[in-house]
Amino acid sequence: MLSFGRTRTQPRSIRSMSLGGMDFSDPKRKNNVVGKILLAASLTAVCIIMLKQSPTFNSPSPFSLREDGVIHVLVTGGAGYIGSHAALRLLKDGYRVTIVDNLSRGNLGAVKVLQELFPEPGRLQFIYADLGEPKTVNSIFSQNAFDAVMHFAAVAYVGESTVYPLKYYHNITSNTLVVLESMAANDVKTLIYSSTCATYGEPEKMPITEDTPQVPINPYGKAKKMAEDIILDFSKNSDMAIMILRYFNVIGSDPDGRLGEAPRPELREHGRISGACFDAARGIVAGLKVKGTDYKTHDGTCIRDYIDVTDLVDAHVKALEKAIPGKVGIYNVGTGMGRSVKEFVHACKKATGVDIKVDYLPRRPGDYAEVFSDPSKINRELNWTAQYTDLQKSLQVAWRWQKSHQNGYGSPLVMAS
Repeated sequence: MLSFGRTRTQPRSIRSMSLGGMDFSDPKRKNNVVGKILLAASLTAVCIIMLKQSPTFNSPSPFSLREDGVIHVLVTGGAGYIGSHAALRLLKDGYRVTIVDNLSRGNLGAVKVLQELFPEPGRLQFIYADLGEPKTVNSIFSQNAFDAVMHFAAVAYVGESTVYPLKYYHNITSNTLVVLESMAANDVKTLIYSSTCATYGEPEKMPITEDTPQVPINPYGKAKKMAEDIILDFSKNSDMAIMILRYFNVIGSDPDGRLGEAPRPELREHGRISGACFDAARGIVAGLKVKGTDYKTHDGTCIRDYIDVTDLVDAHVKALEKAIPGKVGIYNVGTGMGRSVKEFVHACKKATGVDIKVDYLPRRPGDYAEVFSDPSKINRELNWTAQYTDLQKSLQVAWRWQKSHQNGYGSPLVMAS
């Protein structure tokens, strides 16, 4: 400790006060400006030292620390439809969750629902960030102790991808590379990657297995396959645990009505058929547009495998539990049953109780006639089987949320106060 004083020709009494074990002289002369400055500086230093010794000062975030028995999962795109449902399931199962989302497609309202359900410190944090900014992403990884990543963040509309292909290659392929690089740089060892059946294109044989050749026919599928290729190439010289889930057409919502699907109004044209059906049932649009009635299927419309979002997130959690260091698992996530668009529309009419007007139009670019899965591998290796396979019931659950959330989650771009 430095001692500040000066030589005096006459002795005078000195009063001392002890602060935190440190003594400071208290000059009685009020005009001693230098002394006052030194005293103030010394007192400030003492206060800083005492504050730093306080357990509440500059204490590290629980998200930056590893804790025995707690698995910290980064959920990219966790404000979106599927990502928010996955975050809900992880939180219910006791995981620590960090959501990273730029809200370009997600809803802050979904995050607020999760925060209200799990308000305890160290359970959930939301970071507003864009995965297209490598420095930002690496900073997020370096400041948080992630154990695993569930990478959902992506633009995901087939029709839109044919109009804006570069957007899809950047958002899906390039951003996945950024995430993978940050994982490698920060020693995060487990990746659950959200892929798609669109990587298969239009196979010659049904059902689709994991060995079916991947020949995507639209930029969405191509961008996802490129991302898969990057992950697989990296895995060859890595001990990372990797699970790639190729899932089919997602429908439904949280059975307890806490979360649902609320896409941007301007994206309705490109969105899922379930959203289009609900918009028509609510009168937001004049009717439902079915694109393509001349496919080589039993009723001329496309055939798809519709997987309930609750089953889908269950597959992600099982994949996380079964991930093995140095191994790659690739799985189709579907029901194994193909339903035509006309069958889907019929189920949607029953679920909503509305006789939806349907307009039949020419094919949409990038679509394929028939796609449904063979889920036997995921059943065998991960003990996963779709439970919510009643199409009408899944749509009824989603319709209840839609009716009680006429404006979705509200304004999607209002940041938390």
